[in-house]
Amino acid sequence: MGKSILSIKENRRVSGFTLTFYKQQLGHFLRYCESQLITSIEEITPNVIRQFLLWHQETGHNSGGLHATFRTLRVFLLWYESEAEPEGWKNPIRKVKAPKVSNEPLSPVEPEDVMSILKTCKTNSFLDYRDKALIMFLLDTGARAREVLGTNIQDTNPITGEILIYHGKGGKSRTVFIGKASRKSMRAYLKHRLDDHPALWISEEGERLEYGGLRGILERRARQAGIKAPSLHSFRRAFAINMLRAGVDVFSLQKLMGHADLQVLRRYLAQTTEDIAQAHRIGSPVDNNKL
Repeated sequence: MGKSILSIKENRRVSGFTLTFYKQQLGHFLRYCESQLITSIEEITPNVIRQFLLWHQETGHNSGGLHATFRTLRVFLLWYESEAEPEGWKNPIRKVKAPKVSNEPLSPVEPEDVMSILKTCKTNSFLDYRDKALIMFLLDTGARAREVLGTNIQDTNPITGEILIYHGKGGKSRTVFIGKASRKSMRAYLKHRLDDHPALWISEEGERLEYGGLRGILERRARQAGIKAPSLHSFRRAFAINMLRAGVDVFSLQKLMGHADLQVLRRYLAQTTEDIAQAHRIGSPVDNNKL
């Protein structure tokens, strides 16, 4: 299956991050097949896929993760059907419905937790400067973790705060921004860079920071702050809801976050009752028209 995934990459020109994602997701299915003594694609039936999805759910994966695995498996089986054209073989994925994805709003990282984490960056070392700038960058851009890690120094303007995301989801490019405080923190970090690596965010060893390293930074800082480590994606959710509360229109927010449609954005906007009450206070037709 590894060779098959590489073929998908060549045919679709997907990013390296997407290739890694395909391998990780298909790995779950491969391990399940091995446990069921399934050794060939022809042995995969609709019921095998259904039982796998049930097993995947029972092992702790949420609806989003379950749907992601299903999508990857679907891409692979459709590719196999198209490329191999096996005689007499019926694609089992065509008889399996996609798992439903929960429409419940996703929780953002709390401002108090971000503040606690930032307080552990006492700016006494290169890592302190880097981690403070990195955490602020995550929250202020709303960019996906992979997009943050793929950013190069030349893609940024520490003076204006303009950041170019060249390889966003689906290979699309867009422009995001950071505010005054984040720009100041980034400039301080860059002054302590003594290397010539093109990556904006580097490890202690001077290499481009990877996903595991970024997650490790957040977990270490959270331990130092005495709080539960927030997920990387919760910073993106916090960006969305805080921008909305500040009065940013949803269409501008959609462009900043790189969403193809507003339906995806809705899950990020975990509005509270107070948010809705404030919206009504601003827009009340009776009060505004003094009736």
